Amino acid sequence: MKLRTIVIGAVAVAAIGGAVWVSMQPEIVPVDMAEVTAGPMEVTVNADGTTRVRDVFEVAAPVSGTVGRSPVKVGDTVIKGETVIARIEPGEPAFLDERARKQAEAAVAQAEAALALAKTQITVAEADLNNAQRQLNRAFDLHERGTTSDAALETAETAVDIASAQLDSAHATADMRMSEVAAARAVLTQPGERTLDEEEACCVDIRAPVSGKVLSVTSTSARPVTAGTTLLTIGPTDDLEIVVELLSTDAVRLAAGAPAHIERWGGDMALDAVVREIEPAAFTKVSALGIEEQRVRVVLDFADGVDVPPLGHNFRVYARIVEWSADNALRLPISALFRDGADWAVFVVRDGTAHLTSIDIGQRNSDEAEVLSGLEAGDRVITHPSDRVAQGTLVEARAAGN
Repeated sequence: MKLRTIVIGAVAVAAIGGAVWVSMQPEIVPVDMAEVTAGPMEVTVNADGTTRVRDVFEVAAPVSGTVGRSPVKVGDTVIKGETVIARIEPGEPAFLDERARKQAEAAVAQAEAALALAKTQITVAEADLNNAQRQLNRAFDLHERGTTSDAALETAETAVDIASAQLDSAHATADMRMSEVAAARAVLTQPGERTLDEEEACCVDIRAPVSGKVLSVTSTSARPVTAGTTLLTIGPTDDLEIVVELLSTDAVRLAAGAPAHIERWGGDMALDAVVREIEPAAFTKVSALGIEEQRVRVVLDFADGVDVPPLGHNFRVYARIVEWSADNALRLPISALFRDGADWAVFVVRDGTAHLTSIDIGQRNSDEAEVLSGLEAGDRVITHPSDRVAQGTLVEARAAGN
C-alpha cells in the first residue's frame, strides 16, 4: 500500500511539472505570410464603361407627313445612297368641324361664281375681237380703193391687237379662277380621300446616308411625324470607341495617351486600349446611394493591332486606366501594411520571429504597395496581422486550409 502511494505521488508531481514547463514555453502564433518581390506594378483608375460607334448618324424626317412601316430593322446592313430606310407619305387632311366645313363650302361657291364670271368675260372678249377683225377688214378694203386714210387702217389694226390681248387676259383669268375652285374644293377633302395623281406622287424615299448597320429604330409602325423627328440611327459597328465616366477627382490624374486594360467584355483576356480624350467639362450624376457626383467622360480607342471582338453599340465593359506604372518596383501586399503612429509599418519574419519594421511606401493600388525603403526583395512579411502579433512574437506559417 505504501509503494502504491509513492508511485501515484510521483506521477502527479511529474504531470504538474510538465504542465508548468509547457506553460512557461513562448507561444507560437500561426500567421499568413507573403514575400516582398520586385517586378512590374501599375496603379489604375477603374470604372465601368460602354462601347459606342464612333460616328453615329441620326436620320430625321426631312418633311412632315406619315412615315410608313419601317423597311429595315435593328441589325440590318445598309448601303450608302442605295438602301431605302424610310418612306414618308403626305399627312392626312384634318377633320373639319361644322363651322369650318360651311366656310369651305362658301369659298367653293365663291370661287365657282368667279369662274363663271371669267368665262363670261371670255365670251365678251371673243365678241370684241370678232368685231375688231371685221372693222379691220372693212378698213383694209376701203384703203385698197383709196377711200380711207392710213391712220384709219392703223387704228383698226390696233383695235384688233387690243381685243386679242383682252381675250388672252380673259383666258388667263379663267385659268386662275379654275385653280381657285380646285384649291377651295381641296379644303373639303376628308381623311382617307386621295386621288390617283396624289397616290402616284405620294412618297419621299429616304436612303441611308452612310454604310453600316441599323443601331435603333424609333418606331417600326407607321405614324405621323413632323420635320426633324428622329426616325432611326445608323453607324459602322466596326469602328468602336469606349466611353468611361470617371469622378472628376480621378480624371485629373490621367492624361491623353495613357494605356488602359478593357476587361469583363465577355471574353477571358483583357484588351489593350489608349485614352484618346478627356472631356473638358464635367456633369452632375446622382449615384446609387443618392449622392451627387461630378463625372467626366473619358474616351478610349482600342490599341493598334488589337483584334477587336464582335462588340456592338452600348456594350458594357470594365476599364482599368493606368495612372502610374513601373517595370521593376519593389512591392508587397497592401494587406501587410498598418499604421505605427504616423509611419507605415510591417512585421518582418526573421528566424521565426516577428520584427516590427517602419517602411516608406510610394504608389499603391488595390492589391500592392510600392516599397521605397525599409525592406528588400525576398523579405517575408505577415499579412493581416492580428493583435496576438507583436515585436518578438514567435510565428509560423499557417497551414493551408486553417
